[in-house]
Amino acid sequence: MRTYLALLLLAALTTHLLVPSVRRLAVRWNVVAAVRERDVHTTPTPRLGGLAMLGGVCAALLVASRLDLTARVFTLAPTGRGLLIGSVLVAVLGALDDRFSLDAVTKIVGQILIAATVAASGVQLLWLPIGGVVVLDPFSSIGLTILLIVLMMNAVNFIDGLDGLAAGICLVSGAAFFTYSYLLSVQMGSTRATLPAVVASLLAGAAGGFLIHNFSRARVFMGDTGSMLLGLLMATAAVTLTGYVDPGALDGRATLLPALLPLLLPVAVIAIPLLDLVLAVSRRTLAGRDPFAPDKQHLHHRLLDLGHSHRRAVLLMYCWTALISFTTVALAFAPVWAVLPAAAIAAAALAVAVRRGPRTPRVAGEAG
Repeated sequence: MRTYLALLLLAALTTHLLVPSVRRLAVRWNVVAAVRERDVHTTPTPRLGGLAMLGGVCAALLVASRLDLTARVFTLAPTGRGLLIGSVLVAVLGALDDRFSLDAVTKIVGQILIAATVAASGVQLLWLPIGGVVVLDPFSSIGLTILLIVLMMNAVNFIDGLDGLAAGICLVSGAAFFTYSYLLSVQMGSTRATLPAVVASLLAGAAGGFLIHNFSRARVFMGDTGSMLLGLLMATAAVTLTGYVDPGALDGRATLLPALLPLLLPVAVIAIPLLDLVLAVSRRTLAGRDPFAPDKQHLHHRLLDLGHSHRRAVLLMYCWTALISFTTVALAFAPVWAVLPAAAIAAAALAVAVRRGPRTPRVAGEAG
């Protein structure tokens, strides 16, 4: 546990220290988010904050490859190297998009190629629970992995609409991924050194270190550079979890949830951004518009319209994410009768808080 905490703190501290330099670089290169009609921020703000997170991820990966506990994760398979290469490539793609506003087709093609690079390194979905346990063939495994990575990248990008929103949700998600992967290894009596736990630590650390500069009012935005990087890390943590569960052990077992959770947890931790993504694409498609064309009807915009302040809206979305993700984790290790009533009470309280928000004017926020 101390090793993972050290990796988290290293990623957070490195990211935090790099943000001022990245901010100055963004200003020099004129990578600044101007104020548009659909935005909720009121002053031009530098982007490219994802480059600082990339620095935090790379530093922590390098140290993890040298530590006694986690070094074996990188020596047994080339997945660590693939993740490092993929992180650099996705940051480059995001930086180009932040600077030159790439068209949707170019961006998607770039995401697919990067996802394929990561999948080729061994980060692959291995099985699915379809009428039992279906072990995927190499072609299906790589194809579904690419789909999940691209989906995660865009889900995080779509939720990046208020100061601190995407970074905070990814911090909560990283904590949930780490909690599950670590508890699973303890329960199964297996090694504590797992790639999902390492990636989850990097995800939480990079997001937390950046959040200090990004919470309302934000001094820098992560841009597509950061949102796609965080999406890649989330997808990698989710996909690699399946590699630590023996699909043969699922057949005939009375308690399947702990083993099936690698497939359920990714849906839980991105439930809010995924819902926002589905609603946005459906809304724009039905209106005859480009499904990736921006608008001002995201979930966070609706919370602002209900009268919530910027910070309150962000904190509410943090709470919903934490409730959904940690309830899912708890169901794998605690009795249903103990988890669901508490979750239902918390959900009811959050629903009341959403509907009875104070009527306050909007304040500055991040472009979404």
